[in-house]
Amino acid sequence: MKLRLVCVGRLSESYLRDGADDFAGRIQRYLPFSIAELKEEKGGKKQDPQFIREKEGERLLAKIPDDAFAIVLDEKGDLLGSETFAELLGRHMVRGTQELVFVIGGAYGLSNAVRQRGNLTLSLSAMTFTHQMARLILLEQIYRGMTILRNEPYHNR
Repeated sequence: MKLRLVCVGRLSESYLRDGADDFAGRIQRYLPFSIAELKEEKGGKKQDPQFIREKEGERLLAKIPDDAFAIVLDEKGDLLGSETFAELLGRHMVRGTQELVFVIGGAYGLSNAVRQRGNLTLSLSAMTFTHQMARLILLEQIYRGMTILRNEPYHNR
């Protein structure tokens, strides 16, 4: 199974880039993993959040293969514990899912079309995070999930 993260924007802070690079490298020890960073839509002086979501949504949808299982991150999504999330990853590995694509929108979130394309909507927390922080947290949880599946000591069960 391949894993891919499709997200809007680049990481602006060095600590986020360093952390994301670290976890991406760790994930690649288990499965092929790639990140597609898409350009943020600029709204100008009169930023229309709906317009920005739609434009970014079009670019996101273009990067999700039709046969991929898409997990979109949204604050209204399902809350899963780390072990349940690991079980989800494991089920897809056993089922032979070709590609699991995680989707993170921009500062204004996801368009309805992207939410509808998702096979699963996932929330990282009841709290709100920036889309950049969400990327780092998601990557850590993917890595944690892989270590749980392999009974490695990272999770400290």
